[in-house]
Amino acid sequence: MSGAASCLLTEDQFLCSICLDVFTDPVTIPCGHNFCKTCITKHWDINVPYQCPNCNKVFYTRPELQVNTFISEMAAHSLEQQVSEPGDVPCDVCSGTKLKALKSCLVCLVSYCEFHLEPHLTVSRFKRHQLIDPVENLEGRMCPKHDKLLELFCKTDQTCVCMLCTVLDHKTHNVVPLKEEYEGKKAELGKTEAEIQQMIQKRRMKIEEIKHSVELSKEDADRETADGVQVFTALKESVERSQAELIDTIKEKQRKTEKQAEGFIKELEQEISELKKRSTEVEQLSQSEDHLHLLQSCTSLNAAPPTKDWTEVSVRPPSYEGTVVRAVNQLEETLSKQMKKLFEAELKRVQQSAVDLILDPDTAHPWLILSDDGKQVNCGDVWKNLPDNPERFDHCSCVLAKQSFSSGRFYYEVQVKGKTEWDLGVVRESVNRKGSIALTPQNGYWTICLRNENKYKAGAGPAVRLSLKSRPEKVGVFVDYEEGLVSFYDDDAAALIYSFTGCCFTEKLHPYFSPDLNHGGKNSAPLIITPVNHTE
Repeated sequence: MSGAASCLLTEDQFLCSICLDVFTDPVTIPCGHNFCKTCITKHWDINVPYQCPNCNKVFYTRPELQVNTFISEMAAHSLEQQVSEPGDVPCDVCSGTKLKALKSCLVCLVSYCEFHLEPHLTVSRFKRHQLIDPVENLEGRMCPKHDKLLELFCKTDQTCVCMLCTVLDHKTHNVVPLKEEYEGKKAELGKTEAEIQQMIQKRRMKIEEIKHSVELSKEDADRETADGVQVFTALKESVERSQAELIDTIKEKQRKTEKQAEGFIKELEQEISELKKRSTEVEQLSQSEDHLHLLQSCTSLNAAPPTKDWTEVSVRPPSYEGTVVRAVNQLEETLSKQMKKLFEAELKRVQQSAVDLILDPDTAHPWLILSDDGKQVNCGDVWKNLPDNPERFDHCSCVLAKQSFSSGRFYYEVQVKGKTEWDLGVVRESVNRKGSIALTPQNGYWTICLRNENKYKAGAGPAVRLSLKSRPEKVGVFVDYEEGLVSFYDDDAAALIYSFTGCCFTEKLHPYFSPDLNHGGKNSAPLIITPVNHTE
């Protein structure tokens, strides 16, 4: 019932017609009209006879006031719903409990609750006032200099101004209505919001990309761990097996030595037994007083005793020379096989980062001859008349690739077959290209080279001699920019030649090629950038 009644009541029915505010202790008089108890009491204290302020009905005796519990509860309920809370804009008109403002008037510079807003919705002269959503500090919307409403915008000074400002301080400035600038700024904000949302979306996508990279990294780490454990388990088993075989070999030699010694000892002990027996016979015969018997028995005793000559007989400790060395060599062969498998797997992985390179003729030394497709370079005997641009090397017979890299990984392969000298690697984009150059990391060069047909070096500053089991015919170059790694591989042997580690790259890197001098045709073979044949 209360819900139905609430729907039938209008906002005016919650207002006292005397104070025009929400009922406080509402009471009903005999004619049926309601008032605040204090309001009607004060009214009748002053005005006699007692008359209803609404319908003007006269009561000749002061009526008894009846508390209107229904209106009281409904008014209290309405008040609770509309009481201003922290963060709300309060009504400037409400006395006592401040209700929540519904609108602010830019003409009156006052904020009104639902009840006190009524005149602005019904009275014609108030209807022309500009109402906005409730805001605090309405005084801040007034020009502090002229005390007029800030309703214009000066585009020249980018500030809000009043009408007087346009006549005085901003007379020659570009001034537009506040609404016009508002619409423009709102459109800009809409565009900015769209851009921000796009940036947010891009960053969310980047987060997903990073998360995916972490997942891939974890998969790689798990795979590397599993492969590493497998390799080291095999190596450990091989070491344990080789150790066991070595111990068995040594024990077997010792066992043979002990068996030989036991045979000699047994034979010697048998001879000692025979000799003791002969000794007893000699002793007995020497004590005989029978002349004939002694003489006859001496003949048989003079025969050779049942023994052999032990002068040259000996037990020699077994020789262990080469036993451990052979075991280690066998282990080294096993390790080499495992290492080859590892390098083959590693080469297969780095080849996934293969890039297609083209040589840059603008960087080539004038002696160099580049193929039309930009894949080959060799050194000629004729100095070509080329522009001496800043990119060109004028002393070292080298050339760079057009492509440069400032992140990630890249790999390429170069055929060096038939050459007696060459240099390969990567360089910083800003390296000095004029005059004599030392190929060291300090100067921005990470290279390896061949000299005199079989002398390989890494330009580590100082140079490092490289001992290679075979002469590479195709060299692979791998770079991991973020890891600071430059590695060189013998592609055919699937072997690591050399690695620069812990490098600090801060700018673009270019692949570097030097076929070196022709040397009368001995080193005329070209360096050839070859397609990467991914190892299956």
